[in-house]
Amino acid sequence: MEYGICNVAIAPLRADWAHRSEMISQVLFGETFEILEYSEDWVRIMTTFDGYEGWISKIQYVNLSTEDGLQLISAKATTTRAVVTNALKENDNSTLLLPFGATLPFYNGADCKIGDVNYKIPSVGDLNDFTETAYSFLNTPYLWGGRTHFGVDCSGYAQAVLRTQGITLKRDAHLQASQGSVVDFLQSAQLGDLAFFDNPEGRITHVGIMLDNQSIIHASGRVKIDRIDDQGIFAADQKKYTHKLRIIKRFL
Repeated sequence: MEYGICNVAIAPLRADWAHRSEMISQVLFGETFEILEYSEDWVRIMTTFDGYEGWISKIQYVNLSTEDGLQLISAKATTTRAVVTNALKENDNSTLLLPFGATLPFYNGADCKIGDVNYKIPSVGDLNDFTETAYSFLNTPYLWGGRTHFGVDCSGYAQAVLRTQGITLKRDAHLQASQGSVVDFLQSAQLGDLAFFDNPEGRITHVGIMLDNQSIIHASGRVKIDRIDDQGIFAADQKKYTHKLRIIKRFL
């Protein structure tokens, strides 16, 4: 079994082994994965964090020894809690800007290490409060496959915010809907519940975070707050219902 670790701030995870292929997710700095297959300048991987599969460029990661791979997979991850964190690469004194949610392998409170490169990171940031974290993403543009404040999709947003509370969500909305416990009525919804929405074919295609039983924060065009009722989301900026409510789940 071979392992790798991302050594760039944000690497696109693609559906196929080509730069023109659809970006289905992102691998953030310090995140580990199992290598499943090689193809020219690409490798097919399965991420450790959420078990997602896709292709990553060979020049956006480094290999891990089996010992380091197993150690990092089993260890409790330290992640950045600021929108942007400055990491100083000690080998060349350059700066790497890490996004919220990047993982710091072998972090000791001041340094982390990937391969032979040491990174100085004196602070991981303080976005830990659930509501503060959720609101920090407001106005972030929607980006299919995105997971950061620079662009995020609906399920990537839910995943990033709940991760700060120790909850590991799967990557896609329809997969996330299989987790958690059912909230029987919208009137019983509370802060932190996830609401899921389906398309005309009945497939769950959207997720948002409940702020209370009448409002929801979600990524649709941008991260924004909308009104929700038993019919679904009413988007004030579009003056219409945009998403049909399917189910509400509780995770916290």
